[in-house]
Amino acid sequence: QVREWKNEGSKRYMCTGRPGWLTVSLRVGKYKKTHKNIMINLMDVLEVDSERQVVRVEPLVTMGQLTAHLNPMGWTIPVVPELDDLTVGGLIMGTGIESSSHIYGLFQHTCVAYELVLADGSLVRCSPTENSDLFYAVPWSCGTLGFLVAAEIKMIPAKKYIKLHYEPVRGLQKICERFAEESKKKENSFVEGLVYSLNEAVIMTGVLTDEAEPKKINRIGNYYKPWFFKHVEKYLKADRTGIEYIPSRHYYHRHTRSIFWELQDIIPFGNNPIFRYLFGWMVPPKISLLKLTQGEAIRKLYEQHHVVQDMLVPMKSLEKSIQTFQADLNVYPLWLCPFILPNNPGMVHPKGDEAELYVDIGAYGEPKTKHFEARASMRQMEKFVRSVHGFQMLYADCYMTREEFWDMFDGSLYHKLREQMNCKDAFPEVYDKICKAARH
Repeated sequence: QVREWKNEGSKRYMCTGRPGWLTVSLRVGKYKKTHKNIMINLMDVLEVDSERQVVRVEPLVTMGQLTAHLNPMGWTIPVVPELDDLTVGGLIMGTGIESSSHIYGLFQHTCVAYELVLADGSLVRCSPTENSDLFYAVPWSCGTLGFLVAAEIKMIPAKKYIKLHYEPVRGLQKICERFAEESKKKENSFVEGLVYSLNEAVIMTGVLTDEAEPKKINRIGNYYKPWFFKHVEKYLKADRTGIEYIPSRHYYHRHTRSIFWELQDIIPFGNNPIFRYLFGWMVPPKISLLKLTQGEAIRKLYEQHHVVQDMLVPMKSLEKSIQTFQADLNVYPLWLCPFILPNNPGMVHPKGDEAELYVDIGAYGEPKTKHFEARASMRQMEKFVRSVHGFQMLYADCYMTREEFWDMFDGSLYHKLREQMNCKDAFPEVYDKICKAARH
């Protein structure tokens, strides 16, 4: 298809032909209508190499599919981003994170090689030792350097359960201290925080295990079980710590049934025990279905009265960041997920020379600040995130100008490669794919 595009005279930019409503991101890109759509229906797990401890997959393999494939073989991947429908391609070209990222970094940091079809129609493999510039430039590039056709991801042995410890914490300073403390401990396989108000949170730490106390097993993924964030809140309300053993796959997809806490806005009675018992098997609705069926008016309403944002900030700025989120958005719960950010080349790396501990703050829901105005509030947030050397996840609404965007991200390697590989006529720049003007 790429060669055909070349033969036709390379008139338009190329993009993947997957319809915008199918993506998990809430946006639908306008560019799909004007660009040449290249169909990439590659959705298979290609090989599981247990000697090298690497799984090779095609870009449309989803997280749900990958864990279902690997777990019975005794393997999993180090970072399993939360929602079932997230694809490997999306997690590499965009980004992905999970509560194990304080050990392994972002999803891209667990990948050992990518295979891409470039603008000239050639197929290349890149890794830290082979075409390394391209290897480091691909993450966050949103498909603007080439088409991903395969990726190799590290595997680790799977265990049956996650022994999860719940700890309610009160007082913002204490929340941030405890969270940073637990995030530094490599003996924690998982660290996650749910912040229910400016001064209340539950911090969860988990370890992988094959043994479990039968009375403490909680299969949170069963359709009739309470939504996970509501279950966690019980520990806060009762003001007690607790320990549970959760089957691994249930833990990995713990926020899937309630789409974090987004479903409470879509089906307000969704967590009612009667609803869960009778109709729980029907949820969550696929995000793609919601996008396909929502009208223009609802989409506009969402944009103005609903926030879905992930900001990645250095751990040392966590307290300041939560205060800023409170002032500009006032959305709760907030999701806290720590990750180590290595000093690799590419668009996203810490300010200093060594790896630094960062935290992803996820705000999903209806802002409660008075006079919330999407554009003004988000521009304020983005300015704050730039000031602390943080990053905004690119799936979300971005209101930055081009200059501000390249102030937040390091474009040096990216632009060099676009020049070298003649991407300028083949793909739009990443900013033009994700900025507010690129959406309808």
